[in-house]
Amino acid sequence: MPSSVATAVPERDPYAIPPGAASAARRQHWLDAFRAVRQETERRAAPLSDEDQLVQSMPDASPIKWHRAHTSWFFEQFLLLAHHPAYRTFDRQFAYLFNSYYVAAGPRHARPARGLITRPTVAEVTAYRRHVDAAVTDLISTAEPEKLAVLIPIVEIGLHHEQQHQELMLTDILHAFAQNPTAPAYETAWRLPDVKGSTLGFLELAQGIQQVGYEGSGFAFDNERPAHQTLVGPVRVARGLVTNAQWLAFMADGGYDQPMLWLSDGWARVEAEGWTAPGYWQSVEGQWMSMTLAGLRPIDPNAPVCHVSYYEADAFARWAGQHLPSEFEWEVAARTGELWGADQLVWQWTRSAYAPYPGFATLPGALGEYNGKFMINQMVLRGGSHATPEGHTRVSYRNFFYPSARWQFSGLRLASYH
Repeated sequence: MPSSVATAVPERDPYAIPPGAASAARRQHWLDAFRAVRQETERRAAPLSDEDQLVQSMPDASPIKWHRAHTSWFFEQFLLLAHHPAYRTFDRQFAYLFNSYYVAAGPRHARPARGLITRPTVAEVTAYRRHVDAAVTDLISTAEPEKLAVLIPIVEIGLHHEQQHQELMLTDILHAFAQNPTAPAYETAWRLPDVKGSTLGFLELAQGIQQVGYEGSGFAFDNERPAHQTLVGPVRVARGLVTNAQWLAFMADGGYDQPMLWLSDGWARVEAEGWTAPGYWQSVEGQWMSMTLAGLRPIDPNAPVCHVSYYEADAFARWAGQHLPSEFEWEVAARTGELWGADQLVWQWTRSAYAPYPGFATLPGALGEYNGKFMINQMVLRGGSHATPEGHTRVSYRNFFYPSARWQFSGLRLASYH
């Protein structure tokens, strides 16, 4: 029997408080949330040396020092300069150095050259973060209730923005460490979380009109809205993620040598970059190993495959006689609560191009550049990864990357129409 979506998993907002909460409680709530997120960034940076924080291993990655400074610039630019009359800029040059892609906010340093900026130092960036933290804390603590209502949406998007960079800090430092022949570890005790529940079989979704996208009073990015209806099914979506053991079978069957399995652009990548295995995999004395946050480790056959591009995921699905789910098939299936491993393991490629929903509207001003202008030539991933901060994602959350990207914690699950 097809599974019902009546038992949908509710959307979760980690910062939600009752609408009727007293002003003092609301103020304290946001002070606590701000401190918690800012401290988590520093916790993730703590195992790294100053040298580690400077390196930029490719144009798509950024130095850890830059992530720490950029997330501070975000609060400075969009919150403090606009709403805190007494705020004094820490360093006027930082706006140029640590803006990312907000063209409306002013000129910025070239992204591929971020690793060339040895000054300001890591210590100066730490001082910058403390300067911004003190000012934001003061602003939230002293703002009149009417003003606080204006500030909170900016604080909230700033916190979710910083959580995105917390994940990027781990993906970017892993890529940098993977270039080091000594295979250093970020955290020697790191391991994937255990999967609880059955990962066997498929979840069947009958054909029907389903609502997708975010609808609620909590936070969601603009690209998750508006909620709308779409036709889904009939389709079978795998409960579990594709594993390393399954990927090894694909490799053993010549998956990287059969052009008929690949999209044209994907096959061009295989030939140009010499892909023969997922990113960070290497054969050491006949054994497949992978670079992880714990250093170089043997491949766990039961773990979900990770660091594969969309091209590879699509080729594997074709080899398996199946396909990748669309993002809406994935979302409807995830709302049942039966996609074990959907969160805190690896992001999952879907076969959906990253595009606006019907009625999509951006935020006003420079914050409107956050998502909308990237809705071209990229593919949607759903779920989350072990590097995603707890509580950051929702079943409506849309991640997106170019189809060739492999440095992210990206994997896949399969779907079938038969």
